[in-house]
Amino acid sequence: VQLQASGGGLVQAGGSLRLSCAASGLSSSRYATGWFRQAPGKEREFVAAISWRGSTYYTDSVKGRFTISKGNTKKMVYLQMNSLKPEDAAVYYCAADLGRVYSASNEAHDYADWGQGTLVTVSS
Repeated sequence: VQLQASGGGLVQAGGSLRLSCAASGLSSSRYATGWFRQAPGKEREFVAAISWRGSTYYTDSVKGRFTISKGNTKKMVYLQMNSLKPEDAAVYYCAADLGRVYSASNEAHDYADWGQGTLVTVSS
């Protein structure tokens, strides 16, 4: 499956952005999708994930601020980011885990397919 992430940009602290992840190349939508981020000099970290059935998972630092959801076509996954903080700045990647249907992992190594990343910059 091919993934295309978009929606990044520059936003002031406290602002909002919505990231989109478009999937193609696979007729089925029975897989989990995750969002990860990587800031300069840091390791890639889990942000949020959604299972095929719509169960959602978040890292503690974004709970209550970020929302992951699926689009009507099921091939789109969104990450609504509110109350952004400077520490949220990073390149955000979406990824697909075709081996998982009813849950979603927070481990990057479980995701075999990755998008190219979209840059989120948060000014203080």
